[in-house]
Amino acid sequence: MRLTKFTDLALRSVMRLAVSDDGDPLTTREVAAAMDVRYTHVAKAITRLQHLGVVEARRGRGGGLALTSLGRRASVGWLVRELEGEDEVVACDDPPCPLRGACRLRRALRDAQETFYAALDPLTVTDLVASPTGPVLVGLVGRPQE
Repeated sequence: MRLTKFTDLALRSVMRLAVSDDGDPLTTREVAAAMDVRYTHVAKAITRLQHLGVVEARRGRGGGLALTSLGRRASVGWLVRELEGEDEVVACDDPPCPLRGACRLRRALRDAQETFYAALDPLTVTDLVASPTGPVLVGLVGRPQE
């Protein structure tokens, strides 16, 4: 199974926010710079994470991004499922596959996909940023991108 770039970026953003100092919250631009990706890509990921209740964005002076308590304790499997959607690994409908009615591959791939997610279920975002990852994330800085 392969994750989309969007999911990868969202997970890395959550990990970076998980180690940020709450006294000095990061902005979307700072997260983008640290990840060395375009601001617009991170902004889309942050918006989706907000809708999931994982990230809180505060405007104005003292504003910025903060990981919610849900974001800290969220299962990585749940988060990836939400970001990737419930699509199957293969598309058997367009064009319709002649094997669809008797295909064992589709079921095997669906089972493998669920096994992949199940392997991520016990992990939380907090687990992902434990040492040695956390200190590396804190040290990430980059140049702002447009």
